[in-house]
Amino acid sequence: MSKKENKTKNKKDISRGRAIKNNFFALRLIGKICPAFVINAGTEMFLGYFEWLFYSAFFMRYVIDSLDNGEPFWHIMKFVIIVAVVMFSMNLYERILAGSFYPVAGAKINKGLYTKLFRKARKVELECFEDNEFYDKYTLAMEKADERLSETVKALFKTICGAISSVCAFYFMYQVDKISVLFIILPIIGNFVFNRKISHLDYARNKDMAPHNRRIAYINRVMYLPEYAKEMRLTGVFTLMKKQYREAIGGLADVTKKYTKKAVLLHWCYVMFTFSFIFEGLLIYGAYRTIWGETMTLAELSVMTSMMVSTTWILIGFTDSLMALFRNGLFVEYLRSFLEYKEKLPEDYAGDDPGTKIESVEFKDVSFAYKDKTVISHLNMRFDGGGTYALVGHNGAGKTTIIKLLLRFYDPTGGVILLNGRDIREYDLKKYRALFATAFQDHRMFSMSVMENVVMGEDIPEDEKEAKVVEALKLSGAYDKVMSLPKGLETTLTHEFDDEGAVLSGGEFQKIVVARAFVKECPVKVFDEPSSALDPIAEATLFDNIYDSCKDNTLIFISHRLSSVQNADRVYLLSEGTVKEVGTHAELMKLNGLYADMYTKQAKNYLAISTPVHKSDADAAVSVEGGAL
Repeated sequence: MSKKENKTKNKKDISRGRAIKNNFFALRLIGKICPAFVINAGTEMFLGYFEWLFYSAFFMRYVIDSLDNGEPFWHIMKFVIIVAVVMFSMNLYERILAGSFYPVAGAKINKGLYTKLFRKARKVELECFEDNEFYDKYTLAMEKADERLSETVKALFKTICGAISSVCAFYFMYQVDKISVLFIILPIIGNFVFNRKISHLDYARNKDMAPHNRRIAYINRVMYLPEYAKEMRLTGVFTLMKKQYREAIGGLADVTKKYTKKAVLLHWCYVMFTFSFIFEGLLIYGAYRTIWGETMTLAELSVMTSMMVSTTWILIGFTDSLMALFRNGLFVEYLRSFLEYKEKLPEDYAGDDPGTKIESVEFKDVSFAYKDKTVISHLNMRFDGGGTYALVGHNGAGKTTIIKLLLRFYDPTGGVILLNGRDIREYDLKKYRALFATAFQDHRMFSMSVMENVVMGEDIPEDEKEAKVVEALKLSGAYDKVMSLPKGLETTLTHEFDDEGAVLSGGEFQKIVVARAFVKECPVKVFDEPSSALDPIAEATLFDNIYDSCKDNTLIFISHRLSSVQNADRVYLLSEGTVKEVGTHAELMKLNGLYADMYTKQAKNYLAISTPVHKSDADAAVSVEGGAL
């Protein structure tokens, strides 16, 4: 997306019309998840404003007029008791909502909304999570989405009821005294002029404070995170952090001083126009008409003063809810744009069944560009079923991107990838990916048991699960370490939710990731740098196990250590996103090109000898330690 398009989109995101539409989108969304919440929230807001207007415009006037007209006391009390019962019932209804209904409805909204968000997150293509703009909106949409969406709906009802109540209040005051309506201009000025200026001032002040607050938040975080504890105790960095903290506090003080005078003036104007001028002015005006002019009754004065208070608070509530309506509109924009996003490569794409037999996988003139940067260029390679293939090359050569294209995390921007002679885009995506077991180098552990971290939700019969996991852990070399843990296979990994959970070394974690590929039954096994965190002896053992256990599979692996590719049926040397050399290890060594040069240099570095190693000596050199470099 171009900068011009981004700018246009951002303007659209924050426009008032779009913000209002977003609030109604929130109303429809919650209405589908929990209709009862919408009904009760709207009813509660209506009753609240009705209560205000009823007391100020009708109740006070009726009671005072009845007293002035000499109505029987029991008649007045009957009316008061009926009103009290109705108001008690309304208050009881509000308490039931707050204490019983809203917590249950909140849980239902949480479940329904996050189910939609998680399904959408699972459905969108991987590229979205690597797009900073999209990911930022996604995280903003996810943060307390249920609470903020509920608040948005309530603010919408409050705005609607506030607008209707304001009109009614003006009408009632106009009936009592036409001139008194002019006093309503004062709180309107206070709320819509000065309050808005205060909001703009607060925004500017918070913006200026943001860098200092970020620094303070960073220092607060660093002071209690365990990964910084050693440096805090072994170096003088604490003094530097303390200095930065003091500078940040000083920065906040400077920003506060910068805005203090203007803020004080605006707040004074807001209070005077919103409260003081209307209260005192209307009271003086009403007293003059009642006492000196004798053109207003005591009941009318009571109604006017009561309406004055109610109208002021109605206007304040209406203004606050209107501001909230625009603020919430931006949040809902993030939520809405995420939920309405049209996937380029939907995870639930339903195509043809690819079957389970792999005859061939072929890249034909494949190109791929990410954010206008070419990563893969006119790539051609072929994997025959049951063969062993290695992708080698320097960092940035495009090896991992090829695997991501193979797994359809992305689609090529040029060329085609074929499975058994058909474009992989024709196949059912889930069934297609089920053909592959993968072990990525940028692995992640989940706060679950070792067993669950290996199985990863695969459909394995319960009576076979433990045996298969044990076998996979033995093949990966992690079994002895896992069984030394307090609960063995049931030990939770990470301390996220279990203080007794295990945090293993990078190499041990990598072995568990490799075990995931071993435990899955499928025709193609893919290993992306499976030994990057292992020592040479563990690496040699692992590759022996990979070759042995995957002899009936199509095996594809990426390795920067060329000693591990000697037994591959075909080696693809990649550079600048395309194949530079291809052949067996022996063929590439005879070619005496880039592969042979890389292999010789690795052999030299591994043996740590000072004299140059001739290429003809490389094969003999790598026989040390079982062929590991």
